[in-house]
Amino acid sequence: TVTRKRRRLYIVMFAMVLLGAATALVLSAFEDNIVFFYTPSDLAEKKPPPERRLRIGGVVVEDSIKRKQGAAAVSFRLTDMQSTVLVEYERGILPDLFREGQGIVAEGRLGGDGVFRADEVLAKHDETYMPKEVAEALKKSGQWKGKEKAAP
Repeated sequence: TVTRKRRRLYIVMFAMVLLGAATALVLSAFEDNIVFFYTPSDLAEKKPPPERRLRIGGVVVEDSIKRKQGAAAVSFRLTDMQSTVLVEYERGILPDLFREGQGIVAEGRLGGDGVFRADEVLAKHDETYMPKEVAEALKKSGQWKGKEKAAP
């Protein structure tokens, strides 16, 4: 026969197992939705796993925007003044504020060939805006031209 103490112990152990399983499910769901932010230098140094969803931020390199004829596809280079990455964007129209020398953030996946394939490109209305990490890299390299304000 099972005593009351032993029955309580079984119930507590069963509850702990359920709590652990629920926690594991929640954490695995969050892991799929986490999007890490990288600068072009971070991509070169840290080599994130291919096809992992990422955000990259930097400045669009002058004279690097190439539009494919007859398609909405655009490619451009993004830099933090230390490293550069080629970005391809084929999913629609770029924001009106997108231009060379502009700080932008792109979200997508880095291919095994080192080309970042963006699903979304974001440009901020303030010309001095850029991601904090990129602003710091520009300040370190002496290329910073904006005010002392960077994205939060």
